[in-house]
Amino acid sequence: MRIVLVSICFSFILLTQSVLAQLRLPQPSPAATIMQTIGLTDVIIKYHTPGVKNRKIWGELVTYNQVWRTGANEATLITFSDPVTINGEKVDAGTYSLFSFPASADSWWLIFNKNLKSWGTEGYDSKEDVIRVKAQSKEIPFQETFQFAFNEITPTSGILSFVWEKKQVLVKIEVNTDKKAVALLQEDLKNAKPGDWQIYAQATNYLIQKNMEHELALQWIDKSLAMNENFYNNWVKAQLLAQKEEYEGAVDLCKKAIKLGKKTQEEFKKYESDIEQNISIWKFKRHEGDAN
Repeated sequence: MRIVLVSICFSFILLTQSVLAQLRLPQPSPAATIMQTIGLTDVIIKYHTPGVKNRKIWGELVTYNQVWRTGANEATLITFSDPVTINGEKVDAGTYSLFSFPASADSWWLIFNKNLKSWGTEGYDSKEDVIRVKAQSKEIPFQETFQFAFNEITPTSGILSFVWEKKQVLVKIEVNTDKKAVALLQEDLKNAKPGDWQIYAQATNYLIQKNMEHELALQWIDKSLAMNENFYNNWVKAQLLAQKEEYEGAVDLCKKAIKLGKKTQEEFKKYESDIEQNISIWKFKRHEGDAN
């Protein structure tokens, strides 16, 4: 009988564990994911969101002068799709665990580490740190739930912060958007349809707006003109030449753009005043250059 009872109890324990393993219950610190594109670079953070729950956080639950997991449960992970610069320190594309080191209430460091499988700070090894960056801390109105956020997003930078209780900790992330944009433009142009003059003109226009890669821009706009010469790509090339201070060529191309534009009045009207205004400016600069 005893053997039978033991067998029944053991079977019950296994059954109970099996049922519990299948239960889906709310977690004290739910998982969260935040993604932000800065320029052309994606930044993704996977973390857990503890609450204050009437506890004293800084200096007690999160101890000063010790590495903190920056959230709850397993280590927080941050992924960069491209190389970035964080508060002046360069970081390669990839995924890192994100730890914090609060030296005091007002002195914080963020740590980017190679170990992606730790539970909290268990197994943390400073030898696997990629960088440590000094972070700014601010006092804020009370916030119950720990959260990451992105602010002040521009084409080349953004502010990453986390907030909890009455503390906000911030670092600046910078990206090389122009370098990636040129690489993507080159890739897109390789896959362009034959005879697609517009895409070459648009790509050239981007480089003009950024005032960069003039020789590459010249190659692209010449390809556009070879496919289908019209007022628009003549106007784009005129702007490029003017940017290179080749004003005589820019004026000639503007005149050609006006002549070709007369044949497509509807579309040309959008650019006519800009073209005529710049002709006057570039004529003056051309003569000014001759005088010098």
